[in-house]
Amino acid sequence: MGHDIFEISINAIKLIVVFLLIVQAVPVLVWLERRGSAFIQNRLGPNRIGPFGLLQLAADAVKFFFKEEFVPANAVKLLYYAAPVIALIPATLAFAAIPLGQPVQWNEYLFRLQGYEINVGIVFVLAVSSLAPYSILIAGWGSGNKYALMGALRASAQVISYELALGLSIVGMILIYGTFNLTEMIQAQQAPLSYSLLGFTLPLNFLPAWGIFYQPLGAIIFFAASFAESNRLPFDLAEGEAELVAGFHIEYGGFKMLLFFIGEYGHMIVASALMVLFYFGGYAIPGISLADLNQWTADHTASANAASLLAGLLTFVCFFIKLSIFLWIFIQVRWTLPRFRYDQLMDLGWKTMLPWALFNTVLTATFVYLAHL
Repeated sequence: MGHDIFEISINAIKLIVVFLLIVQAVPVLVWLERRGSAFIQNRLGPNRIGPFGLLQLAADAVKFFFKEEFVPANAVKLLYYAAPVIALIPATLAFAAIPLGQPVQWNEYLFRLQGYEINVGIVFVLAVSSLAPYSILIAGWGSGNKYALMGALRASAQVISYELALGLSIVGMILIYGTFNLTEMIQAQQAPLSYSLLGFTLPLNFLPAWGIFYQPLGAIIFFAASFAESNRLPFDLAEGEAELVAGFHIEYGGFKMLLFFIGEYGHMIVASALMVLFYFGGYAIPGISLADLNQWTADHTASANAASLLAGLLTFVCFFIKLSIFLWIFIQVRWTLPRFRYDQLMDLGWKTMLPWALFNTVLTATFVYLAHL
């Protein structure tokens, strides 16, 4: 946490800020999803309460907080109340480990723009994210409702199935960049792009060494699996209204339902952040290396502290812009593609994406081996 009270205080504040980023981003994403879907479907969307319907978010908050408390007669109360809280935890813990900007050097202190820095960040993020099915199963069983239980079984089977392809798609990145550390992976993507094989090198200095240029197949598999991991359309079979009414959270309402919403959107934010980090250079500004950015901020500020702070803010803004693009893609896909049948969902995961992810891993390992001969 730190060596003195000042550093400990700043690091504790960072953890609170990361949590608030997830929580406060959800109402904005809900508003954006409503306006975006209205735009796609040639409707107006929320436009009565406040400018552009922005105060609809406040109205929703009042509704969630003051809805009548309801507990099903057949519910297991401990599990029923625990499930929404558990749903919020994995996304928050995973997002806190993601570097959102260049670290800030302030005198003798180094403050990282993330909740905490873990040397094996990839393993930690995947491990924490894999806890999400527990909240779904607990909600389905704790509700005492057969439709909720069926939705929970569907959702957990879906998430576990697509975790395999998602995890294997990242193995290629680990082989290429040779690290589990997320910050080191971002720094490795600052070099100019080059391909090496059997002693021959093809330099492409006009492009950065982003993961998308080394792992296009892995990027496609990862992004597609992220939709299934987040229970988003076209993979939201756990909430198939025509079949399961509302899925595993059918018996939830009010504030408890809000926690499930935050958890779902939190996983969407984490998936988008990992997509940016693995395949699109992380917080680095396209066309400008981190060394050039640090030199520019040093030339245009009065002190080293101010230069480091400005560089950190600029990289944070760049990361936020990239993150917003992928969040919008999540929203656009929801209102563009139809929902799969459940058998199609499982076939895609086991018979298509998993074999392709294995093929990508073996192919990447072969090329990495031949590149070092």
